[in-house]
Amino acid sequence: MVRILLAGQGGQGVLSAGRFLAESGLHEGKEVSYLPAYGPEMRGGTANCSVIISEEEIASPLCNTPDVLIALNAPSFHKFAPRVKSGGIIIVNGSISDSYAGRQDVTVYDVPMADLAIEAGDRRAANMVALAVLVCATGLVKERSIINCLHEKFVSKPGICETNERAFLAGKKFFEGLK
Repeated sequence: MVRILLAGQGGQGVLSAGRFLAESGLHEGKEVSYLPAYGPEMRGGTANCSVIISEEEIASPLCNTPDVLIALNAPSFHKFAPRVKSGGIIIVNGSISDSYAGRQDVTVYDVPMADLAIEAGDRRAANMVALAVLVCATGLVKERSIINCLHEKFVSKPGICETNERAFLAGKKFFEGLK
């Protein structure tokens, strides 16, 4: 069982990324839980969601101690990084982790998500960069499953599909360059 917490600002695609991840797990026949949380603002407020993917039944959708944190902004990073389980993974946007002189018992991937998304064609695709790093780091779901979910959601918007797929591939290439 892997517990993932995705967090950021409203409008950054946190909830969409969580849905893609959850739906990918479902398509692969896994047990899945998806629990979104919204701030009171319509846009620009806080947003986070937890996704649990397991080969066995999931007893509770709560994710108090995630195995993986994807933080798309600094406030989310600082709020949720201390909760990550020892031995876990933190995937963080940009260089915001530089100021985190905390635990040494987690693996931190400091990913230039916004830059890679802009190079792919749209800053809003940073969530797909993050998902690529997650998939590469954990093997939790297949790359193809994420791409298929992307195409299902944006079936009538091929331009959005192409941009997001390029962003995903940019995240994958970034991760491969870390080896």
